[in-house]
Amino acid sequence: MNEQPLRVVVADDQALVRTGFRLILESEGIEVVAEAEDGEQAVAAVRRTRPDVVLMDIRMPGLDGLEATRRILADGAQDAPRVIMLTTFDLDHYVYAAMAAGASGFLLKDVTPEHLAAAVRLVRTGDALLAPAITRRLVERFARPAPPEAAAPHRELATLTPRELEVMTLLARGLSNAELAARLQLSEATVKTHVARILGKLGLRDRAQAVVAAYETGLVSAGSAPDPR
Repeated sequence: MNEQPLRVVVADDQALVRTGFRLILESEGIEVVAEAEDGEQAVAAVRRTRPDVVLMDIRMPGLDGLEATRRILADGAQDAPRVIMLTTFDLDHYVYAAMAAGASGFLLKDVTPEHLAAAVRLVRTGDALLAPAITRRLVERFARPAPPEAAAPHRELATLTPRELEVMTLLARGLSNAELAARLQLSEATVKTHVARILGKLGLRDRAQAVVAAYETGLVSAGSAPDPR
């Protein structure tokens, strides 16, 4: 049985970047179904081609990548594509805002060909692309705990079991499913079940939003010691 090829839209205002990413992805058997040079084109391309993944530059003329991501993910559809933000900087407040809007992670534009292809495949599975050290710095820099009166959307934290709270805390520190399984002495399948339940109870799209929620609800505090393992 042949698996359907991954289908990707590449949105970047630089033709050279788009061409380079297309060549890399196609050499890995990943189909680039459309290119876009601004946010408006990206939204239209996604609606037209219904890709699995969008590689979205943050800074583009006209409609930027952040607003384009919001529009693409606005209806919360289960079959919406995964969005990976592209940036030149590893600490950019737009990246944090994109994660909060539902993007599944981010890549620096100087990403290696191997990492690019692996990242696209990873987010297609429903995982999030979170480089632990960069993500922690990013969220700790820009996350602001919500005041009590604004915390209603995540009062569902009270519905999480002690184990789910433990999983979410470690997830927020950047641990992968394999690392979570090893730490908690669970199977990866059990970890995935815990993560899925956390996302469902909190109404979150994926692990990237769970990281944001963990900081903004105070489950993990900005400036707290990173996980030592």
